[in-house]
Amino acid sequence: MRLGGMHEACGVAGAVTPGRQAARPVFFGLFALQHRGQEAAGIASSDGRAAYIHKGLGRVAQVFDEDNLRPLLGELAIGHNRYSTTGATQLRNAQPHLVETVLGPLAVAHNGNLTNARELRRELLEAGIGFSSGSDTEVILRLLALPAEAVDDPWIARIRRLMARAEGAYALVLLTRDAVYALRDPWGFRPLVVGELAGGGWAAASESSALATMGARPLFEVEPGHVVRIDREGYRVFEVAGERPRALCVFEYVYFARPDTVLAGREVHAVRRRLGAELAREAPADADVVVGVPDSATAHALGYAEAAGLPFAEGLIKNRYIGRTFIEPDDALRKTGVRLKYTPLASVLADRRVVLVDDSIVRGNTAGPLVRLLREAGAREVHLRVASPPVRHPCFMGLDMATHDELIAHRLELEAIRTHVGADSLAYLSHAGLLRAVGTREGLCDACFSGRYPLAVEPAAPEGDALVGEG
Repeated sequence: MRLGGMHEACGVAGAVTPGRQAARPVFFGLFALQHRGQEAAGIASSDGRAAYIHKGLGRVAQVFDEDNLRPLLGELAIGHNRYSTTGATQLRNAQPHLVETVLGPLAVAHNGNLTNARELRRELLEAGIGFSSGSDTEVILRLLALPAEAVDDPWIARIRRLMARAEGAYALVLLTRDAVYALRDPWGFRPLVVGELAGGGWAAASESSALATMGARPLFEVEPGHVVRIDREGYRVFEVAGERPRALCVFEYVYFARPDTVLAGREVHAVRRRLGAELAREAPADADVVVGVPDSATAHALGYAEAAGLPFAEGLIKNRYIGRTFIEPDDALRKTGVRLKYTPLASVLADRRVVLVDDSIVRGNTAGPLVRLLREAGAREVHLRVASPPVRHPCFMGLDMATHDELIAHRLELEAIRTHVGADSLAYLSHAGLLRAVGTREGLCDACFSGRYPLAVEPAAPEGDALVGEG
């Protein structure tokens, strides 16, 4: 977690492994997707007769061990890492969600956020269907559990109805008695890829880097509006939803995805270096050294340093064992929360003019303490450079920033933000520079920067009526 910053999206994985336990590669897929969510993890499996599930609060290695992984029988499995965009951390909201239907077991794992979840939930409640959680994923589950007229695969018929009704972001893996389904919303907000396992079988995951950890080679990205049915015989692709303007979340490139992930044919690490290089060209600084906020802005800082002709150095050391914790720090530690996660290197910073590169500023709670850390370590000047444009608009597609008031760039102008964080200078990457670095102007959702949403969004729910988004 970045203290006070934008929080990660959820991660999903699935596998079909003829002759072998599928839960094991799914576990390793979740392990590789840990950066996308640390609040809870879960795996559901099927052996063709019954479904099995285990989930809990915490990181993957905290939730799973040999004793609870071994009973997840069967050649089919799906899994989920959770970061909620709203709501408390509760086991009842952990995924996958599993129910029994007339067609057998159904489990759902979801990355994204439905913009019309409250409307759909209300319709289901009025139809007499109850809910056991506040998750919009359960809305998806209950819709899929309803019967639908089918010509061929009954689950495809139900998925088709879901995709006709649901609006917003959803990359889903579904587990049924005899198949795993991987599907992506018609806009393609969140990534989803399919691969072939080295020992036989197939896998799906939020990112291509997770496929490698699962022992799979990437085959293809799931196209927006498409469904991939995977069973013991292989896979079939169904085009279920009509054409919509593509809208992959641009923050996957800026921050969310692992650097070794490939999105739409672009390696994330390379894009991040280009973001930093564009920033250096747009906003040079008279400085001695470039330092990145680890680990999310390291590639951006490398690109900045190279383009600016300045040395790059590790000026901040990150304690990688400090992440989400269910033990609250006391008041004194809470006030210096950044110190729990970062330690400055005086040998790099003392009496030097420092360019501090971060990938983004969302709420503005972290940048100020980081600048102070550098000054306390002896930095003579601190020039803050941000490798993305100002975040001025809420996200309704699964990110943890759902109100204008949360966003510092919505409330304050550039000079006021600079004063607030205490930097000697402050500059953001331009919107045009962002698009140049990514390499396309088409097929991206950049609503948090531009305010142009790919679809209509509902206003915030009344207090006490909010659904739990799933990231």
